[in-house]
Amino acid sequence: MEDIIFKPAEGKFSKVRCTKCKNEQVIFTRASTEVRCLVCNEILAKPTGGKVELLAEVIENYS
Repeated sequence: MEDIIFKPAEGKFSKVRCTKCKNEQVIFTRASTEVRCLVCNEILAKPTGGKVELLAEVIENYS
């Protein structure tokens, strides 16, 4: 029986602040869909095929 080794995702998480309502939320930096603010529905990040294009202010990065 083969051992299956799971490789961790290369993406990271970032805490961002919405430029419209100032809500803070954590997003995945390699999201494949648009990331919207949970409060005002403003677009925070757009997918690019790799890392997202951030449209919000980055507060903190997590590994």
